[in-house]
Amino acid sequence: MGMDKALVPLAGQPLLAHVLDRLEPQVEGVLISANGDPSRFAAFGCPVVPDATPQGPLSGILAALTHAAGRGATHVVSTPVDTPFLPGDLVPQLLLAAEAAPQGLALARTADGDHPATALWPVDLAPALAAFLAEGGAKVTRFTDAHHATHADFADARAFLNLNTRADLALAETLLKGLS
Repeated sequence: MGMDKALVPLAGQPLLAHVLDRLEPQVEGVLISANGDPSRFAAFGCPVVPDATPQGPLSGILAALTHAAGRGATHVVSTPVDTPFLPGDLVPQLLLAAEAAPQGLALARTADGDHPATALWPVDLAPALAAFLAEGGAKVTRFTDAHHATHADFADARAFLNLNTRADLALAETLLKGLS
């Protein structure tokens, strides 16, 4: 979209602000997984954690797991920065689903399919994820399938709408006006 996606404006606020509005009431703390100059996120008041070795989304998840483990957390919830309509019960539903998973890993799913970037990750998976990345692994679903992830089902597929184009952004503006 011609700029850092987290800072793309939607209804007068950066996309990141919309995600934080949805996520912060559901978690104890939020961190931003991002490479580059962390000062661009200073206004959001969240720690910014870079990838140790950038290899795609799983590198950011590993950085978040490592950071969270160092603070005594047991889990991390990951979400893309371009999903401004996350459900208000995202985290409780992921936690509930994770109870049935052998390794406590749960992914969001709608009738449209899986949303593997929106997931609950036990920090205990950090060593396995580090090994997977060290072996050249990169595909999120290859890792989550290997670790027997379960799914939390959500009825509203719009809750996981990714904004990747100007047309997606225009649709999100329309949806926000309809929610007002």
